[in-house]
Amino acid sequence: QVQLVESGGGLVQAGGSLRLSCAASGLTFSLYGMGWFRRAPGKEREFVAATTASGVTSYYRDSVKGRFTISRDNAKNTVYLQMNSLKPEDTAVYYCAADRFGSNLQMADAYDYWGQGTQVTVSS
Repeated sequence: QVQLVESGGGLVQAGGSLRLSCAASGLTFSLYGMGWFRRAPGKEREFVAATTASGVTSYYRDSVKGRFTISRDNAKNTVYLQMNSLKPEDTAVYYCAADRFGSNLQMADAYDYWGQGTQVTVSS
């Protein structure tokens, strides 16, 4: 049974930092592209960042470029999202997801497995 478990969310002031983690089990982690998505209240789910199975290539939505960094440790079956210079508009539930084929890591429909999410709240 595949499980993706996010952690590291919380309440932070604008300008602060958080590091999200997503621990994967039940799959061959090194074969999966991994992504982070978020859903803010009243809004659609949106792509945040993704990394290929090897970790060589990463993708970001424009609004987080230069502030967020995705990384992975295939030995620990974990993907991370380092979030710096947080803004109130980053407030959302953040989800990690796993994509076996890595065909389009910016599209939610491409992903095979999803975590339950972790809340990130940025106060102004």
